[in-house]
Amino acid sequence: MHFRFRFSLCLALSLALSSLHAADPKPAVKASANGPKWKKLTPQTPAGFTLKTIEVEKHPEHTVELYVYVPDAEGTWPCVLDIHGGGWKARQVEADKPMMERLAQRGFVTALVSYRLSTEAKYPAALHDCKAALRCLRAHAKELKIDPERIGCMGGSAGGHLSGLTAMTTGLPEFEGEGPFKEQSSKVKACIVMAATMDVVEANRGKKNEGATLFFGGSEQEKPEVYLAASPIHHVRAGVPPTIFIEGEKDSLKIGRAEMMEKLKALGIETAVYTLKDAPHPFWMSDPWCAETVDLAAAFFKKQLGEPVGK
Repeated sequence: MHFRFRFSLCLALSLALSSLHAADPKPAVKASANGPKWKKLTPQTPAGFTLKTIEVEKHPEHTVELYVYVPDAEGTWPCVLDIHGGGWKARQVEADKPMMERLAQRGFVTALVSYRLSTEAKYPAALHDCKAALRCLRAHAKELKIDPERIGCMGGSAGGHLSGLTAMTTGLPEFEGEGPFKEQSSKVKACIVMAATMDVVEANRGKKNEGATLFFGGSEQEKPEVYLAASPIHHVRAGVPPTIFIEGEKDSLKIGRAEMMEKLKALGIETAVYTLKDAPHPFWMSDPWCAETVDLAAAFFKKQLGEPVGK
């Protein structure tokens, strides 16, 4: 991430909530004769928020935790859970924190989950951890100032795959796992998928993908039923939540995304795709694309989850 991307000035995003955007920290990008420059971001808990760490479940290989940005003000807030990327094998919670800090400032409790990686436990462990994290958020809803009826999820790359899979398997008990807080629901009301394949069968057919093989415990040829079950597109049905996609113009084609959108549209479920100009694969980790991503996410989640309720 030490190289720079140069790009032309981007148009304002149509979904941005301009009145709220003014409250965001200014992107750390300096204009030049050739346009803005890419800028890596570092976490910094914003004023008016407390970052809390909640233990979800302790495993021998890893303790699953939630990192939650809770408003200091009184009230009840919609919540968004972030599922980080990293090829299912790298823990990238810190890289996603700046995005979730900014999103919190738009009127949300935001949380990040440190799920078990492929080097620690095979699929479906990561999915089960995401479901357990959602149940944990509801179990701690009063402490975290969350409205348990208004929770969404988002993620990028491998986290985008898990975000889409978490959303599309909403209400299917066979995907819950044996984690804690079983009295709570893992339902999400809205989902954002960033830069992620939705059909891991087609993406890995006839291939030996090291990352996928490590995560799923074998190749697609060896474990076709596992790859099918792990493909978000396979679970699209009536009742799954509105789901939008954000992608980078400079990234590779995300297999299954277009076909999944057609399935959602056929069911009357809201969906859309937004392509960020000149953006590379991990666009949400750097400005100006983090700012653009937050604009889109804030508008979408405000529409689907609603505004905070003050006291």
